[in-house]
Amino acid sequence: QVQLVESGGGLVQPGGSLRLSCAASGSISTMGWWRQAPGKQRELAAVITSGGSTNYADSAKGRFTISRDNAKNTMFLQMNSLKPEDTAVYYCTATQGLMIYWGQGTQVTVSS
Repeated sequence: QVQLVESGGGLVQPGGSLRLSCAASGSISTMGWWRQAPGKQRELAAVITSGGSTNYADSAKGRFTISRDNAKNTMFLQMNSLKPEDTAVYYCTATQGLMIYWGQGTQVTVSS
């Protein structure tokens, strides 16, 4: 059984930065960050494999960095140069075998 606990969301000014964290229990492989904004399709912002390979949505590329510490079973999303369009609920996800697990979601709001 996998449990995911997120932290780090909040309100920031345009151009600011946030670092999201996700602590996982249990054995996991691929991890990622999905985001859901009102009126928009859910988007996979960033993903990282157990081996450290990464991929980003075009909207996040160059501004977001996903990383993980396998020894501590944690994942991070460093978000820089934030834009109002980044406002969304961000969900930590992880896979275990054929199962996918979701965190509770954390609100990120980019506004003046």
